Amino acid sequence: MPKAIFNTAVYFKNVYADEWITDAFDREMILDVDQSVVLDSGVIDSPVMGKIPPERLSGGVKTLMLVYNMPEQVFNVSTCGDNCAKWLLKMTEHADRTVNLHHIMDFGKEPFSIYIMNTQQIVHSMEELVPIAGEFV
Repeated sequence: MPKAIFNTAVYFKNVYADEWITDAFDREMILDVDQSVVLDSGVIDSPVMGKIPPERLSGGVKTLMLVYNMPEQVFNVSTCGDNCAKWLLKMTEHADRTVNLHHIMDFGKEPFSIYIMNTQQIVHSMEELVPIAGEFV
């Protein structure tokens, strides 16, 4: 995808807003994915690294925050691990998102709906997703 943003860490560092860090949905993602607690917009308490600025969050959670807060952009979510999959699905409960993915992400056992632009198909399970995605990743 020519318009996809691949270096999400650099992009995040230059565009994120303080409001993102304190937003309830973003805080929940940070806690779940990084096991870190937002103390305020500039300080996050990480169990691994201590008190850190938002730029030191994991690549996965930074990418999730970009996808959530900038829905008009397309981001490479291959920087995300499988622990981010449920958050991508949660985001799409309220609005569609287009992402670029270069690996087969595990979206779990529960039914879901993902539109694959490459083949113009909608899949509802990992059993449907894997054979199609395997052609492209």
